[in-house]
Amino acid sequence: MDAASNFQILIVPGLYGAGPDHWQTHWENALGAQRVEQDDWAAPRGDAWAVRLDEAVRRSERRVVFVGHSLGSTLVSLWAAKQDTAKVAGAFLVAPPDMDQNTLDPAFDIAGFDPLILDRLPFPSVVVASRDDGYVKFPRAQWLAAAWGSRFIDAGCCGHIGSDAGMGAWPAGFEWFKAFAASLPAAERDAAEGVARLPV
Repeated sequence: MDAASNFQILIVPGLYGAGPDHWQTHWENALGAQRVEQDDWAAPRGDAWAVRLDEAVRRSERRVVFVGHSLGSTLVSLWAAKQDTAKVAGAFLVAPPDMDQNTLDPAFDIAGFDPLILDRLPFPSVVVASRDDGYVKFPRAQWLAAAWGSRFIDAGCCGHIGSDAGMGAWPAGFEWFKAFAASLPAAERDAAEGVARLPV
């Protein structure tokens, strides 16, 4: 059995959501994952988006693994700094934007996602970044991953790793995600299935 199937996978899109060609949508379908829906994808508000994320976590009957893209990755860090993370097994965070360096288009209607949360995430995590992402400089992405205590993956040159970059289902990223899910502690996967296992 694929290790990811042991968890509730929560897809956490960023600004404007994830359309039919976005890799998050492909993964949602492939994994039977649940998308965290927001009331307003075009005007993100940190507090309101965090409420929706918290509701999704609370509804889950299994341990959760986040799959965040762009502002969705930032949202996970904001949520984790304030909420009970006991149900979270891990987070796979792709292309987090640099909220502190004015890299976003000023026309975007975004509020409540800055300053960046630089606390270590209280669960295993991966940050995937592109070398030519217009919303974060590569060294800053590495620095942010280190602050979060995340494993860092260099995705090469693929823009903001979204639909505009023509990623499709992003097979390479999917393999990285499956490897990450398989790396999560077996005890957590057993707990997701309601199985108690003693250490050996």
